[in-house]
Amino acid sequence: MKIGELAKRTGLAPSRIRFYEGIGLLKVERQANGYRSYPTQAVLLLNLIATAQQAGFTLDEIRALLPPDLTEWKHGSLVEMLRNKVRDIEAMEARLAQSKAHINALLADIEDKPVGIDCAANAQRVLSRIRSGEMEGSSLAPDDVATFRKARRRERPA
Repeated sequence: MKIGELAKRTGLAPSRIRFYEGIGLLKVERQANGYRSYPTQAVLLLNLIATAQQAGFTLDEIRALLPPDLTEWKHGSLVEMLRNKVRDIEAMEARLAQSKAHINALLADIEDKPVGIDCAANAQRVLSRIRSGEMEGSSLAPDDVATFRKARRRERPA
């Protein structure tokens, strides 16, 4: 099948299909005239890739997850990788809960502005409490921040 038909059947842009091909996730044969010819199995593969990305898997994780031949899945390694991803998500949820608690504490401290001081003085009061260790810092890891940025980019309308 040609790329236009594959794009129509999967709902993906041809450029995205070519991207997956370029990074080795999708195999394609070239016809004598140079056109790409995709196997029927490419529809399933692209749907798996899109679903895995929506579930939070990186392209490298997807590459490790997918067998070279979709008829030869390795049950044990598939289950192990999915369980590892669930553990990663649970760890991120715990860090997010800690960050949320920190932000709520910070918000409460800011809102608890003593009568008679302006916003700048209140900011200095809150910052000095943070510096003195009265308030704990955020627990988000750098990878979490990168994940959120990627998710926000995906959510933005084109």
